[in-house]
Amino acid sequence: MSADEAALLIRDGMNVGVSGFTPSGCPKAVPLALAEQVRSGRRKVRIGVFSGASTGSEVDTTLAPLGVIARRMPYMTSDPLRDAINGKTDEEVCYADNHLGMFAQNARYGFYGKVDVALIEVCRITEEGHLIPTTAHGCSQTWIDLADKVIVELNLAQPAGLEGFHDVYRVADPPVRQPIPLTRINDRIGVPWLECPPEKIAAIVVTRSEEHPRALLPPDAGSEKIAENLIRFLKAEQAAGRISYDRVPLQSGVGSTANAVLVALKESGFRHLNFYSEVIQDGVLDLIDAGVADFASTASLTFSGEAMKRFYANLDRYRGKLLVRDSEISNNAEVIRRLGVISMNTALEMDIYGNVNSSQRNGTTMVNGIGGSCDFSRSASLTIFMRYATTKGGAVSTVVPMCSHIDHTEHDVDVLITDEGYADLRGRSPKERARLIIENCAAPAYRPYLRRYFEDACKATGNAQTPHILSRAFELYDNLAKTGRMLPAEKGE
Repeated sequence: MSADEAALLIRDGMNVGVSGFTPSGCPKAVPLALAEQVRSGRRKVRIGVFSGASTGSEVDTTLAPLGVIARRMPYMTSDPLRDAINGKTDEEVCYADNHLGMFAQNARYGFYGKVDVALIEVCRITEEGHLIPTTAHGCSQTWIDLADKVIVELNLAQPAGLEGFHDVYRVADPPVRQPIPLTRINDRIGVPWLECPPEKIAAIVVTRSEEHPRALLPPDAGSEKIAENLIRFLKAEQAAGRISYDRVPLQSGVGSTANAVLVALKESGFRHLNFYSEVIQDGVLDLIDAGVADFASTASLTFSGEAMKRFYANLDRYRGKLLVRDSEISNNAEVIRRLGVISMNTALEMDIYGNVNSSQRNGTTMVNGIGGSCDFSRSASLTIFMRYATTKGGAVSTVVPMCSHIDHTEHDVDVLITDEGYADLRGRSPKERARLIIENCAAPAYRPYLRRYFEDACKATGNAQTPHILSRAFELYDNLAKTGRMLPAEKGE
């Protein structure tokens, strides 16, 4: 069936589950055909879009400006979709920010309504009818199981040699759930294909749709300093005998800062590193090539264009060193805790008591969402959050008296790292944490303000457990709204 014909199967009011995790593995031809039908005035369609995480531009970025997306879950990174979510367009999108590791289960429970259509990208259909995913599959098997109709995009631009890189495992729901039999990061516990009853397949659309990977910014002075501080902390942990990095897997979030950390690990002197993560970026491929990393388990191969070409050209080299899983497994709390994963994610802001905001600017405007950061921060053996000490050319401090929105409470955060230094918060009281974070993580220009706030709060509350002066806690945000800078110029920062 043509993409245009298949798009007609997606009707107004439906919920559509799409394959992929980040742009990787995302369907392309049918969403573009649906967009053209709406753009040309042939149809008026408003649908819910469910995914594994964010999607490619063919889904979120193309459909959102046309008003096609009415409801979106569980994560996104698209500028046009972000505008619609934050009320900047005529057609509002109802966006629910969800834990990625819980999303498939909650969908099976029926929390989000019926899934009408599954839209799945594959690189091959075997003679037995097995569907071979491409560079990610996210919640693909769950969407296939729940949907009435399945539309398959057979993308011949993706190499059939991807067969064998996947491990698809169905998690049973309570009360018959069994322990997930994954005790080592390279354990295969499922099958290397997606299963779909033939009677469910409503269309097979043959395409040659190239991936449009997102470029990664090269490391800058700030990200290199963050990476240096992280490695300094990790080496101190190793010297103290608390962590053995050749046994405990690492998890790294997505983005240029996270990738800069991975680049720095190549020169760190560490060897036999392993990764249990939701996303694998260029840096992990570099570590494998350099003989620094042995294995990586992931939900998505999210490479830049150059790294993707290298991966495709050397599939046999990476076979047995990379394994792509369902996001319900890659982000599963049971497995993360069992393996003792060290979690490293980026933050938007952090407050002086160790709370972290990962999702909303000024507590009101959605940026992307929490993604899988909570899945890992709550269950990891060691939870690290990283951020530049300032942003917007120094006008905005990322260390504040109180976060404007909290995704990760102080109870889940072990270490904070900025380009200024790091604060090890383990076993520290709130007031001890405040002193460490102000002196080690805040930018020098903001330290006097933060010290004064903390000292005044201690006096005003009689040295309470977590001193705050609520009327002053958001003074920095007020200054930012009025002047575009957190500290007025007369403060002499």
